[in-house]
Amino acid sequence: MITADDLIALVRNYNPRTDDDMLRRAWEYGEKMHRGQMRHSGEPYFSHPAAVAAILTEMRLDDATLVTALLHDTIEDTKSTYTEVARLFGEDVAELVDGVTKLTNLQLSSTEAKQAENFRKLLIAMSRDMRVILVKLADRLHNMRTIKSMRPDKQVQKARETMDIFAPLAGRMGMQWMREELEDLAFRVLNADARNSIIRRFLTLQREAGDVVERITNDMRAELDREGIAADVYGRAKKPYSVWRKMQEKDLAFSRLSDIYGFRIIVDDVAECYRVLGIIHQRWRAVPGRFKDYISQPKSNGYRSIHTTMSGRDGKRVEVQIRTRQMHDVAEAGVAAHWAYKDGQRATNPFAVDPAKWITTLTERFDAADDHDEFLEHVKLEMYSDQVFCFTPKGDVVQLPRGATPLDFAYAIHTRIGNACVSAKVDGLRVPLWTRLKNGQSIEIITAEGQRPQSTWIEIVTTGRAKAAIRKSLREEDRERFVRLGGELARVAFENVGRKVSDKALSTAAKSLRVGTRTDLLARLGSAELSGRAVVEALYPELASLTGERVDARRPVVGLAADQAFRRAACCQPVPGERIVGITYRGKGVVAHAIDCPALVEFDEQPDRWIDLHWQDGQHPPAHTVSFELTILNDAGVLGRICSLIGEQRANISDLKFIDRKPDFYRLLIEVDLCDVEHMHRVLTALEAENDVAQITRHRDTSRHP
Repeated sequence: MITADDLIALVRNYNPRTDDDMLRRAWEYGEKMHRGQMRHSGEPYFSHPAAVAAILTEMRLDDATLVTALLHDTIEDTKSTYTEVARLFGEDVAELVDGVTKLTNLQLSSTEAKQAENFRKLLIAMSRDMRVILVKLADRLHNMRTIKSMRPDKQVQKARETMDIFAPLAGRMGMQWMREELEDLAFRVLNADARNSIIRRFLTLQREAGDVVERITNDMRAELDREGIAADVYGRAKKPYSVWRKMQEKDLAFSRLSDIYGFRIIVDDVAECYRVLGIIHQRWRAVPGRFKDYISQPKSNGYRSIHTTMSGRDGKRVEVQIRTRQMHDVAEAGVAAHWAYKDGQRATNPFAVDPAKWITTLTERFDAADDHDEFLEHVKLEMYSDQVFCFTPKGDVVQLPRGATPLDFAYAIHTRIGNACVSAKVDGLRVPLWTRLKNGQSIEIITAEGQRPQSTWIEIVTTGRAKAAIRKSLREEDRERFVRLGGELARVAFENVGRKVSDKALSTAAKSLRVGTRTDLLARLGSAELSGRAVVEALYPELASLTGERVDARRPVVGLAADQAFRRAACCQPVPGERIVGITYRGKGVVAHAIDCPALVEFDEQPDRWIDLHWQDGQHPPAHTVSFELTILNDAGVLGRICSLIGEQRANISDLKFIDRKPDFYRLLIEVDLCDVEHMHRVLTALEAENDVAQITRHRDTSRHP
């Protein structure tokens, strides 16, 4: 593990004006908060935040980001609070730490609907401050580097999440080196045999043909020296995962792959880039169709470079990238180049993209997504797509993912043009709408009044924007019919369980299922996107049969000494599934408070009384009392129905008292015995759907002392 002095030395290499005192205080504070915590590997936990900060120094990031890295797990895993971090290190750092904490809690590999919602939160965090994502990516990189200490099933879960989400995100942000390392580390877990096979084949190739990379690098240097061009030339074999992916995409054996080596030539200015390109093409034969000029057409994340592929020695194809030193800095740091420091000053790189503009280009097309599957489609297309550049008849450039069609082009210009499209011309020739576009083509869209999208278009288009627009148009045509049919299906579904359908019940179900409004819910019911059973279960789910060992009600938490008594705080009434912390009381043992309980403020200056607790895994008995405050209609039979609803959720009412009686409404407190937080949410959902319940909240009485 590096020391605080080591970290400060790393920062001073690029920022001599760094705030040594703040970095050292953050180091000491983080080390103190994590003291006693260990990683799966047996190392002190703080070795992880220290390593994350060290990774970020490679990107030459500012002090606030490095302090965030050192503290990024404190609010989540220690007794530290947002208020304390803000007081000690400022609001900027506290906001960043809080942002990383929220990202850590996102289950990005969960069910599709929840994954989409969490993707939205991730993008919101990016839009607020991109540095939150930079810390999270460095956090994931270090976790992947040390993943061997985790359980095998956890390794697979984290590796899959890394391959699906974090590696593409790093690539989309322009940090190709991080994307490649994350992919390779995940590949090692997900398909170790394939990775080892590719490495063995590289070694065999090197024994048979010698060091091909060194020979070609020397040849390129000699050619450039002959022309008087000062350049840095680097070469390497491509990463195992990159080779394996190409083998899968092209269905080729390793022996038939050609471009498995890559070379990079870095010069001083743009003019020399094109001069080098000419020299390389004169000396070696260029491969047709493998030339990309990202200098004249840069990527949205600021990436600029010339890419060309040539036939080198022995007919082997090699890819060459040509760029200036400033372009190379952006290619290495991507969007992070905006915060990079050099000699104590914010680096002024003309090619660094403004993060605010970049996030706008990434998210501007997501807003049209009406549901989770469309939204995920947008995100994944944006993450993974390579790009082609096509032109309108007026010469404007339109960027599209590889494989896009004229229909995608039409929708990229405007939804109205896409909806009215009847045919297209590519370079002046009429082509079918399913034609795949290529770089540099000029596209003319032909429209007709009254034309409407066809259902077959879904299979033709590639972009999420086009798919969303087509689906939306198709839904609108049949929406009224689907709403009427959905209403009838909902009535039947509710009657089957002895319930009466109501507008409020449907609105509550729509909210629970995250499908928008009551009308949206009915439309989906009518179009068979949702089942009546799913709607009913969202409101009146039966308790699932829990598996696993039953938890002893006398010892429901982990973290107590053998002789310590335990009870829940009466002020916040925490239940299993909620984060808790223990406070010791003389003569009363340990009292568990919810992590957000206001009463904890009293103990900020008494750290010796805090105990790290968490709930036992398994099935908890319904022995955790929670108070609800209800406002209900003052009418005959209402209270009886409320009690019956709670009973149907297999929850017991342990106390009930009226706190306000009005001619039209009653306000009352009900104490209910529950198993865990999921049980509590089911009870709340069932009550919220009842027409006679005007309001329901969880009641917490901070005046009640433990």
